[in-house]
Amino acid sequence: MSEAIRRFFGNPVIPVVVIDDAAQAVPLAETLLDAGISAIEITLRTPQALAAMEAIAKQVPAMQLTAGTALNRHHLQQVKDAGAELVVSPGISTELLEGARELGLALLPGIATASELMLGLNAGLTHFKLFPASAINGIALAKAFAGPFPEARFCCTGGITEAELPVYLAEANIPSVGVSWLAARPAIAAGRWDEIRAAALRSKLPNR
Repeated sequence: MSEAIRRFFGNPVIPVVVIDDAAQAVPLAETLLDAGISAIEITLRTPQALAAMEAIAKQVPAMQLTAGTALNRHHLQQVKDAGAELVVSPGISTELLEGARELGLALLPGIATASELMLGLNAGLTHFKLFPASAINGIALAKAFAGPFPEARFCCTGGITEAELPVYLAEANIPSVGVSWLAARPAIAAGRWDEIRAAALRSKLPNR
């Protein structure tokens, strides 16, 4: 396991965020760190995403910077240049596997089937994004994978509510979940840092 993956999965709850203004990136990262969350996934869904990553990488080095929604090798190069160490994708492909290896990036690819999981395991990976969790009954799928793939660990992402956190995290092979509500796009845009801090503190669960 790479150090980037280890640090990422050291956080049971990962904020998956969309940033429209890069100026909000640093105060967001500082707010999350203050609340005890040391990893953040910035999605490549806005023109400001790369600038937001660069700002966090330079000004908040204690935050484990992760780039999300990487779809191809071009995205991998972009996020590496922006300072990300870890890349999350919604799916898995040989292009992403080979590109991440060539660029020295840790990759957390998305999987939803046994065949996709086998592709990643055969490439030497053990940690995956299980996506879209709510649409594919992520808890049941993770339980089913535990038998034939005992080494696999998952960050379940996609539609997971605050109330569902303890249910997902109760599974031994789900050390982390990714959620968008913790640092919601409107709250970031409005700079509602107290609201985000409160959500982050609520997400802290007792150790299993």
